[in-house]
Formats: sequence, structure tokens, C-alpha cells
Amino acid sequence: MNQLAPPSVRLLVCGNADRGDDGAALSAVATLLPSLPAALLERLEVRRCGQLRVEDLIDVRAGEVAVVVDAAVGISPGRVVTMPIGAITADGIAPTPRSSHELPIDQVLGLAATLRPGGLPEGTFVGIGGRRFGYGRPLSRSVRLNMATFQAAIAAELARLTQVPGGSAPGVGRSSSAGGRTGDPAGPLP
Repeated sequence: MNQLAPPSVRLLVCGNADRGDDGAALSAVATLLPSLPAALLERLEVRRCGQLRVEDLIDVRAGEVAVVVDAAVGISPGRVVTMPIGAITADGIAPTPRSSHELPIDQVLGLAATLRPGGLPEGTFVGIGGRRFGYGRPLSRSVRLNMATFQAAIAAELARLTQVPGGSAPGVGRSSSAGGRTGDPAGPLP
């Protein structure tokens, strides 16, 4: 019997499905995971977190990377971004994960960097700009129309980090993830 290697990527899926666009990451990942290759899934640990907490990042083991997926504010609704986790704290105008209500995101990341041996884990933030976050609201049109782009960006980042080819969402082109900000080349939809 073959023994599986420990996961190398922790996927932190943030949001609340009852709060409009705040549920975008949950929706994207729920429909993306079944389409990913088995070799990629073997290297992946998925954790749902209503809001990104310090503990979520401190708990990332040495040698493991984190991918935080969430709706974001600070960017146009429907726009998809991929950026290093550390860039969120270093850039005052960076997109901000919407689901971190407990503490501002720069404090969450700053505390994790201080409390975790070795500092903030290596990792990536993949977000989609949200429009509305009220209780009982469905996903906005901007988010629904760009969901495939969001899923492609998540899949491309997971494929890059696990080094497993074929990690793009079915029927969707791959999204650039060269470490900087990326977005839908056609721009956000209203």
C-alpha cells in the first residue's frame, strides 16, 4: 500500500454563504474541487474559515504553503486578484479579504508573522471583488459572471504550488499567477 505524502498546500476558504458576495469563495471551491486532478487533491488540505483568524495561519506547518481564498474589498466588483499573502500587509492600497471581521487583516497577518515560528507562512491570496455583503443576499451579478475566472485563478495557483499540471478549471483558461496582482483581462462586469 502506498502511503500519501503530507499535504503541501493548505487552502483556507473564507466567507459566509448567507452574506451575499462573502460566500463567493465557498461557492467557487465547492464546485472546483471535484474537477481537480487526484494528484493535486492528495497534496491539498482544505479548511473552511468563516473569517481568517491568526490561528489559521499559525497552524500552517513548516514546508506547507497557504492559499487564502475570499471575496475582497478595495477592488472593483468581479475583478479577480492573485497576490502574495505578505503583500497585503506591505501595501496600504492592496485588496483586503472581506471575511476578516475579528481583526483588521493587517493585524491578523502581523500577529501571525510574530507568533508563528519562522514568521508568516509562504502563500497566496486569491480574491474576487465583491459588491454586496448583506445577510440573505445572493451573489451579485459581478461575482456570478466572473466566477469561472475566479475558479481558474484558484486552480492555477493550486497547480503552481503543488506542481501538478492540469489544475485549471474545466473549460476555463488559466489565470496568470506570477506573484503580482492579476485580474480579468476584460475587466470587471457590473
